[in-house]
Amino acid sequence: MHHFRYVSQRLHCESVDLAAVAQLYGTPTYVYSAATMADNYARLLKSLAGLDVQLCYAMKANSNLAVLRHFANLGSAFDLVSGGEIRRVLAAKADVRRSVFAGVGKTEAEIALALENGIFAFHVESEPELRRINHVAGKLGVKAPIAIRVNPDVDAHTHAKITTGKSGNKFGIPLRQAAAAYEAAAKYPNLTLRGVQMHIGSQLTSVGPFVEAVQKVSPFVAELKAKYGITYFSIGGGMGIIYKDALASGEAAWWDAQPADQRPLTPETYGAALVPLLQPLGLKILLEHGRFMVGNAGVLLSRVEHLKRGAGKNFLVVDAAMNDLVRPAMYDSFHEIVPLQRDTARAALVADVVGPICESGDCFAKDRQLQEVGEGELIALMSAGAYGYVMANRYNTRTMAAEVLVQGSAFELVNARETFEQMIAGEKIPVFLK
Repeated sequence: MHHFRYVSQRLHCESVDLAAVAQLYGTPTYVYSAATMADNYARLLKSLAGLDVQLCYAMKANSNLAVLRHFANLGSAFDLVSGGEIRRVLAAKADVRRSVFAGVGKTEAEIALALENGIFAFHVESEPELRRINHVAGKLGVKAPIAIRVNPDVDAHTHAKITTGKSGNKFGIPLRQAAAAYEAAAKYPNLTLRGVQMHIGSQLTSVGPFVEAVQKVSPFVAELKAKYGITYFSIGGGMGIIYKDALASGEAAWWDAQPADQRPLTPETYGAALVPLLQPLGLKILLEHGRFMVGNAGVLLSRVEHLKRGAGKNFLVVDAAMNDLVRPAMYDSFHEIVPLQRDTARAALVADVVGPICESGDCFAKDRQLQEVGEGELIALMSAGAYGYVMANRYNTRTMAAEVLVQGSAFELVNARETFEQMIAGEKIPVFLK
């Protein structure tokens, strides 16, 4: 569910007319719904009632400071994967002390930064990393809390570039080697064993892989609790969102119309399957969901430049591009595209929706049927709240988009559109070329 819908044929985010946002701040602009994020957070926690849950929002999905502050106000901690993300949490005046630090290539400087700010735990990806964390903690005169990431070799049935729980992925230590890794970790003088972690992938659309992974790892978790007194089990994140029919999925009637055996994965289905498996462990359960928290909470607004009619092919050229939202070019991913002003009397148009970048890959949709729109009219790319702005770049010397947060009838610019002067501020022409 989300808070994007048509009101009098004009697309709104909560109580805000998105055309008004585009008029004030221009395009391309990302718009996020605070109410959708809050609803997602509450539903996920409610679905796991009966467990001691600590939700660590995976901020790599969307790391805007206002989004981080909003989740912190809701009670969330954070799943961090870089020193920069630690600094963002601090800049948002949120709590690092309840947050976890993951990633396969933590530098000594990043480890020190996490320790100096009281990180809840490191999620360790390899035995060389154990040595590095122990070394840095020793130099600082502290003990580093750690959990080893166990790779359960479970197929998440998701895109190859976002699966993380198979033996061929770069993440974690194979389950069969994990006991030896914990034995080694227990001998380091500057480490404290706090938990165990796993994460099998992103955009999972069925509960089966989650269940398989928990069932596979739980006996080992129970052994660690008995032997080392660990206090938590992190089951990662990865719950998928709706990309097709994204706008309709904001209405209860759409859910009611779905056949029972074909309904998308929900927090309720997720919780009902996992709570009975996790309760007997008697441990704190950490979750690290990102896409589910913000994906359907955001859209990318764009303006039509023109409609190019070709021989057997139409091209709707818009001012957003693959540098603003790279997912379709990178993953062949689907984003629903809708007009901000809906007119059911207009003819349908079949076209490739493309951006202005000098790449054939700069394409948001191929042969997509949508309402015919013309020069200057506005569209929204739905389900763009996750892995949108955070993956954006400046290819073709295009400035970074603006970001806006909506709450009820209020909206505010939370990241101003980059200027050309800001883009080149760090560059210079060397003396020997002058």
